Amino acid sequence: MTKPEVKPDEHKGWRHWFHRNPALNLAYRIGVGVIGGLVLIAGIIMIPYPGPGWLVVFAGLAILATEFEWAGRVLKFAKRYYDRWVAWLKRQPSWVRGLVMAGVCAIVLVTCYFLNVFALVGGWFGLEWTWLQSPIFGSR
Repeated sequence: MTKPEVKPDEHKGWRHWFHRNPALNLAYRIGVGVIGGLVLIAGIIMIPYPGPGWLVVFAGLAILATEFEWAGRVLKFAKRYYDRWVAWLKRQPSWVRGLVMAGVCAIVLVTCYFLNVFALVGGWFGLEWTWLQSPIFGSR
């Protein structure tokens, strides 16, 4: 039994529907760009914080790579260097890993301070100390 011959444009999936109309194709590419860009930016913001920051970065790049070739190259580049960073960090003595962890904690604490998180949480417990207030958002 032989398979039926398939025409070149047949069975390309739902994406082919957008390719037929240039306006729809442009709208689709813009939508992918906006959504992928927002996911990528959210991931970059989340990198120094506990949670899936790098996973979200890679997800944003993967979304963009569905329509943009440059994003696929950046995704491969980012994965390669992320893997190298993790391998390097694993080879380091514990004091180096501790310094990296301290740096990440410092970034988190400074960001929380500037976003006025300490004054907010302190207010829940009745602590109205002025040094807890952010110089940016801590107006009273």
